[in-house]
Amino acid sequence: MSRKHPIIAVTGSSGAGTTTVMNSFKHIFRREKISAQIVEGDSFHRYDRLAMREQMKAEEARGNHNFSHFGPEANLLEELETLFKSYGASGTGKVRKYLHDEAEAAAYKQKPGTFIPWEDIENNTDLLFYEGLHGGYADDKINVATQVDLLVGVVPIINLEWIQKLHRDQRQRGYSQEAVTDVILRRMPDYVDHICPQFSRTHVNFQRVPTVDTSNPFIAKDIPSADESMVVIRFANPHGIDFPYLLSMLDGSWMTRPNSLVIPGGKMGLAMQLIFTPMILKLMDTKRKSF
Repeated sequence: MSRKHPIIAVTGSSGAGTTTVMNSFKHIFRREKISAQIVEGDSFHRYDRLAMREQMKAEEARGNHNFSHFGPEANLLEELETLFKSYGASGTGKVRKYLHDEAEAAAYKQKPGTFIPWEDIENNTDLLFYEGLHGGYADDKINVATQVDLLVGVVPIINLEWIQKLHRDQRQRGYSQEAVTDVILRRMPDYVDHICPQFSRTHVNFQRVPTVDTSNPFIAKDIPSADESMVVIRFANPHGIDFPYLLSMLDGSWMTRPNSLVIPGGKMGLAMQLIFTPMILKLMDTKRKSF
C-alpha cells in the first residue's frame, strides 16, 4: 500500500460485472480530474489466445483437466505483484495490453488474441486502477492484495454468473451450451481455490442477487435485468461509512447487518458514485499531503 502512489483494484471473474464497475470509476476519475493508469487483468495472462489453447491440450494430455485462467499457472501473478510494488514505491512499472478483438488489434496491426509489447507506465499518473481476475490474489509466495489501497469485489451469486457466461459465450462467441458447461466445470477448482478467497480480502464487495427464479441456470432464456435484482454491498470495515446518508440517497435500500447494505439493482451505479467518490478523494488528499 502506498500514500504517494495509490492502487485501486476491482476483482471478479469474467462476466461478473467488473466492467460496469470500471466504467463507474472512470466517471469519477473524469469528474474529479484524476489521471489513472488503467491496467486490464487480461494483460497479465501468461499465454496469448493460440498458445493458451495449445497449453490446455498439453495439460489435458498430462491428466490435468482443470487448467484455466482462474489459476496461477496461466497467469503472470509474480509480474503483477512486481508492478503493484513498483507503482506503489515510485509510480513506475511495466504494462502491456491484450487485444481482444479485430477492432482493438487493427490499431496495433496485430492479430486478435495477442499482446502488445511491454511498455513503461505514463509519467505522473495520480493512481493505478486494475480490473481483472486477480486483484486480491495471495498465496504462500505472492501477495498481490497487500499492495492494494482500495480492493473491490464484484461477484454475482453463482447461478447468475453461470447464466451470464452461458448467454455471452453462446450468443457472442457461438459456443454450444455443452462447450460452455465444460468450461464452467473445468475451471471450478480454480474458482474455489483462487477466486473465492479474494472476496474475503476486499474492502467492499458488490454481490448481485436476482429476484427471479434462477434455480436451473442452464435453461434460463434470458439474463435477469438490473430491475429484477438486488445488490448486497458489504463493507469489511464499516467505520466512517455514512449509512444514513446512503439510505436517504438510495431509495428502496435497507441494512441487513451493521456492515451490509441492500439496494435495488438499478441503483448500483449511483451507489458506486456515492461510496467511492469520498474514498478516492481521501486517497488523493493523502497523496498530496505525502509530498
